[in-house]
Amino acid sequence: MTAVAQKTVLTGCLAPIDRNGLEQLIESGKANPKVIKTLKCKTVAEGKFRHANYIRNLAPYIVDEPPGLLGDDTAPNPSEASLAALGSCLAVGLHANAVHRGWTVNKLELELEGDLNITAVWGTGDTSEKPVGFTDVRVKVDMECEGVSKEEIDQLVAHVKKWSPVANTFTRPVNLEVSA
Repeated sequence: MTAVAQKTVLTGCLAPIDRNGLEQLIESGKANPKVIKTLKCKTVAEGKFRHANYIRNLAPYIVDEPPGLLGDDTAPNPSEASLAALGSCLAVGLHANAVHRGWTVNKLELELEGDLNITAVWGTGDTSEKPVGFTDVRVKVDMECEGVSKEEIDQLVAHVKKWSPVANTFTRPVNLEVSA
């Protein structure tokens, strides 16, 4: 194995992670455990229910609604985007933790589905008492690592769920302020 290959871990379809960089992030987090980072997004309505979301200096992240919700079906809707954020956050955590443990990940796929009642139609439809938003979300992790048992992967999944910022946003109350 070359020196470069030893610095990165992962084979298969996943791009490698710089293990040294990961270890530096881990040490930085341990050295400054109370640091809070503020993330920002600017959402701009483009027409109908299509929105461009500007994050850092990236190309706009588009969110739309399907035709059944009067959109043009050009992108995920907000609820689907939240499932994608959850899946990606869990996948990042699984990938990083596997590399930290020295595991070689050959496959990492997550399937997510969530149940929600949409009859309130954003507060304009049936506004009778009911939960708004997801009531149940299910995530199925399909992860294969060389020489790692299913029990170890199950333990990793539980660990990552506990420490995922997006999973925690789904499972605990968050202070939310919305103002004009």
